[in-house]
Amino acid sequence: MNGSADHPQHSGDLEAELLTPAQVAKMFHVDPKTVTRWAQAGKLSYMRTLGGHRRYNRREVVELLRESTGGE
Repeated sequence: MNGSADHPQHSGDLEAELLTPAQVAKMFHVDPKTVTRWAQAGKLSYMRTLGGHRRYNRREVVELLRESTGGE
């Protein structure tokens, strides 16, 4: 049970699973700053954590990835 409050074992809703800019950048093989620019340009929506960090919806990121690779 050590650290379970910091790292929940089950999110309950995969649609709401959030990714960090670094995780999104790794999926697209780009720099995390590029992901931030995409968000600022409106290509990718995001939410902010209480600490002010951007988080991206996994489902939306996967959809954008599919569109960018031509796999519809």
